[in-house]
Amino acid sequence: MEAEIESNSYGSFKLWSELELEEFADKLVFKSVESPDQGFCINRFDGNIDKLDNDIGEGPSGSPKVSTVYGVAGTIRLLAGTYVMVITSRKEVGNYLGFPVFLVTSMKFISCNEASRNLTNQEKRDEDYFMTLLKTIESTPGLYYSYRTDITLNLQRRCKLAKGWESKPIWKQGDPRFVWNRNLLEELIENKTGELKLKDSPAIIKIVSRRCTRRLGTRMWRRGANLEGDAANFIETEQLLEFKDRISSFLQVRGSIPLLWEQIVDLSYKPHLQLINHENTSMVAERHFNDLLKCYGGCIVVDLTDKHGDEGMLSTAYEEEMQKHPNVRYVSFDFHQSCGHGNFDNIQLLYDKISEDFEKQGYFLLDSEGKILAEQEGVVRSNCIDCLDRTNVTQLQRIGAISSTESISMFSEDFEVFKTLWVEHGDEISLEYSGTHALKRDLVRYGKQTLSGIIKDGISALSRYYLNNFQDGVRQDAIDLICGHYTVSRIRPSPLQPKAIDTLSYLPIASALVIGGLAVTSITLNQGRNAQQYLSSVVCAGLTAGLMAVVKANGRQICSRPRLCGLF
Repeated sequence: MEAEIESNSYGSFKLWSELELEEFADKLVFKSVESPDQGFCINRFDGNIDKLDNDIGEGPSGSPKVSTVYGVAGTIRLLAGTYVMVITSRKEVGNYLGFPVFLVTSMKFISCNEASRNLTNQEKRDEDYFMTLLKTIESTPGLYYSYRTDITLNLQRRCKLAKGWESKPIWKQGDPRFVWNRNLLEELIENKTGELKLKDSPAIIKIVSRRCTRRLGTRMWRRGANLEGDAANFIETEQLLEFKDRISSFLQVRGSIPLLWEQIVDLSYKPHLQLINHENTSMVAERHFNDLLKCYGGCIVVDLTDKHGDEGMLSTAYEEEMQKHPNVRYVSFDFHQSCGHGNFDNIQLLYDKISEDFEKQGYFLLDSEGKILAEQEGVVRSNCIDCLDRTNVTQLQRIGAISSTESISMFSEDFEVFKTLWVEHGDEISLEYSGTHALKRDLVRYGKQTLSGIIKDGISALSRYYLNNFQDGVRQDAIDLICGHYTVSRIRPSPLQPKAIDTLSYLPIASALVIGGLAVTSITLNQGRNAQQYLSSVVCAGLTAGLMAVVKANGRQICSRPRLCGLF
């Protein structure tokens, strides 16, 4: 996380957990609270970073502004200069393999140098937009990190790595797929922890989900896969159980259907889904599954999409593509058809289909001496359209401390804790991807939908509609900027060049006209009942309907769109 590290008595690395930040007019100085002579400084004139020396003294403007920060996430260069991202507050939320894990509760970007006086007017407008994106990143939820260990590696993989890997700095140990802002040197992970008591013995269960950085984004603006086979919203979920003197790990993954497809927002509640024809389409799925087989061994694909409409078209194309991959088992399960109308128990039909192969995959088991007792040989890959709500409901759980003839549901109190963990885990992933809590949460917690759950789902659905259409374009740009998918450069054309219809610029006018038309129509209807007033009402209603049709027809231009990167 920070730029400097120190080795501890256990042979691993320990990051500084607190830094004193001194803001001079000409430089930013970061000192370790534990070792004040250790640190680094950033020159505010050119953005260069140097090791701390003893000749700091006072800057040309006198005494510095002093504050405490809990991590330096990295730096990013924009048109006007360099900005450093610092963690200003944190909260300890649990531990991973005995090491504390922290949640970032606030952070900020600090300007290291100013070059705005040398910018053109267009570059200044671009810089203002980039700063808006940095503000969006500052309020991003769900950022987790540890000072003492790498939390991007699952237990099985870290145990099989070559000896000596732990002696490397933590930022060199990580799995780059799951360090979403790797170019800023920060680790992002969703983490949930709970304590159980199985068979009268204390147990700790943890769920850790790692989001892949390669095709990271928002719900509608990152669909399918890119030409390299990287699937959108790809997440590795690890369930850890510490029980008696053993620890077990069970892995599963989720990700968007690895084909080339899009679903562009256009003010519709459910935008049209479209497959993209490309000469390298057949290579996309092949690259994706070759990568999965290399990382995890065998793979069972569970497709939860509908078999009719747009989803049916995509599902059919997916099934046809999977016939070309005999080493991967494809299982289709129409969740809405099988489990709709309160028939959630039918989910067992899916489990029955994959139970034999699922049992063969097993799980990873380690004893107190670090000896590997069992290994997981394969993974289940689940997807729906969003890889959120239906996927959350069908996520598989395996408890290594319970025999094959027992079930976690036999331990009622522990089962409630267990289900709550999975509900919160689904919420965390949904917040990152869609901006709202997950839908169908009651199905996981109670096995059925309740009235309050239906109301909450309705509110979340409306929130998603608003965010998808009017906010996620900016959010996608913020993600692309912070992940390094877009690099700011003065030699590149401005991403804010005006187009035929500027995104969002007509939205306030169109909204005002539609609302005004509806209001006038309502007033004229209430004024009287003669023919002229009825005619006026009909004319107003017709004009309003026509305006609404024009707005709908131009929905793609009116909605918020990302400006920095293309869809693929």
